[in-house]
Amino acid sequence: MKRRFLFATDRILFFCGLFLAACEIYKQLFLYLAVNGGRYDWWYFPFQLCSLPMYLCLIIPVLKEGSLKTAAYTFLQDYGILGGIAALLVPDGFCGIHWTLTLHGYVWHILLILIGVFIRFSGCSDRSVRGFARTLPLFFSFCAVALAINVLAPGHGKTDMFYISPYHPTPQPVFHGIALAIGILPANLIYLLCVCLGAFLIHRLAGQTTDKTRMGA
Repeated sequence: MKRRFLFATDRILFFCGLFLAACEIYKQLFLYLAVNGGRYDWWYFPFQLCSLPMYLCLIIPVLKEGSLKTAAYTFLQDYGILGGIAALLVPDGFCGIHWTLTLHGYVWHILLILIGVFIRFSGCSDRSVRGFARTLPLFFSFCAVALAINVLAPGHGKTDMFYISPYHPTPQPVFHGIALAIGILPANLIYLLCVCLGAFLIHRLAGQTTDKTRMGA
């Protein structure tokens, strides 16, 4: 019964991943052909924090049951909701280029929140403190990949995955000022720690909601 439930959950997430991938292909083609005249702009390379749910939703069905798969579910719940809410609160990054890309941004980030809520109520995530701790290796591994892209991608300093470029201050509100005051590297570290803290608060909120539901039952 549990395996059947997980199969249904994975199938829903996989179709969400396919939808996100289709949206991303449209965005990349539109930017490449209509906006940049056949030149690729590495600023829009799809490896931001909000891009990760697309990849995770596509690979979760092939992961075996165990701690890694549970960590992936938990990551989608915590960081997906965080990324969705943060982007909707400050939508500057996807507004102003073209109305279809603005629509893409809103649909994308609303879906991230819905995916996170779906996982929370599916019971697939680990809502304990240890469960969150198990997402940290994933998060910092993704950070390492993002940093490598920022350093190695063409156009020195052009790319800014996770907004932790070592070449210029992060454009993120508040943290941009911190970078100007204390330096790029310390500001980037503070930013990443704040991302972890935000995800942890969402994680604890999901756990408290569960506790209240059980008490009421």
